[in-house]
Amino acid sequence: MAKVGIVGASGYAGAELLRLCAAHPELEVAWATGDTQAGQPIAARYPNLAGALPGMVFDAFSMELVDGLDAVFLALPHGASGTLMAELDQRAAVVLDLGADFRLQDASLYPTWYGEAHPAPELLERFVYGLPELNRPALAGATRIAVPGCYPTSAALPLAPLLEAEMLQPTGIIVDAASGVSGAGRDKYPFCGTDENFQAYGLLHHRHTPEIEQTLGAQVLFTPHLVPMNRGILSTCYARPVGPTSSAELLEVLRTRYEQEPFVVVTEEPPSTKATTGSNSCHVTVRFDERTGYVVALGALDNLVKGAAGQAIQCANLALGLEETAGLPISGIYP
Repeated sequence: MAKVGIVGASGYAGAELLRLCAAHPELEVAWATGDTQAGQPIAARYPNLAGALPGMVFDAFSMELVDGLDAVFLALPHGASGTLMAELDQRAAVVLDLGADFRLQDASLYPTWYGEAHPAPELLERFVYGLPELNRPALAGATRIAVPGCYPTSAALPLAPLLEAEMLQPTGIIVDAASGVSGAGRDKYPFCGTDENFQAYGLLHHRHTPEIEQTLGAQVLFTPHLVPMNRGILSTCYARPVGPTSSAELLEVLRTRYEQEPFVVVTEEPPSTKATTGSNSCHVTVRFDERTGYVVALGALDNLVKGAAGQAIQCANLALGLEETAGLPISGIYP
């Protein structure tokens, strides 16, 4: 068994890491920290974990906890991982950061998109971008992994194969995405502020924009929306084709690219968030509209699984030499 620790386990992504790790045949959670919850039973905050982690409590983080572990997951707010990494880099065998601190390769982008200089720019080059379907060779045996954001994953998986095949123009791509409330964190949006509401946010300057552009190698206008549901992301992406094409031709590109991928489903029907709930799968499709000349590509996933904790475990499996699908649900929960 590989022993792992989870820093920041009291948030939604951290709790999902706990849930998935508890069912993983090759991972054992040695400790889970939640500094504001230190000493409190995990099951008191997340009753769904009572059977899987009986008696386990949140620890307060100290660097000594890292010693001797096979891997450490960081499920922290932006900025927190960067301040820890200089010392963590000297002690941890494998680090998987679910935050944005090491996703962008260009340190100069952080002041523009995240409002502050990067605290450890010298470490950026050590991190591998953890989207296995697009970057698997680099993840095998990697020791420093930046787990992608949920929005970038939902946009990149339907768009990347079409851009790789030079079937889309790499400028002026529009990504119109909607996320469940859990994507904003545990306590940010109260019920009354989200129920019966549909809201765009981060207009023109959302911090996931440069990550999407870096992943795709294309120019993107990204607009996220908050919808009154617990989980899920649906990204609807619009692009111009390079030349004559058809829905059948575009779908065949996706099918060929993903036919060996266990966690990507290419579907004829428009994908839905409900179909992916609780799974590490992303459902994608694409259409060409002859009337307007636009390509429409769609991706749906669970923002806490394939968009966060599940993707992190998929990366950990590759980094630790385990079966890539180990401990990860392929099918969603329905209804």
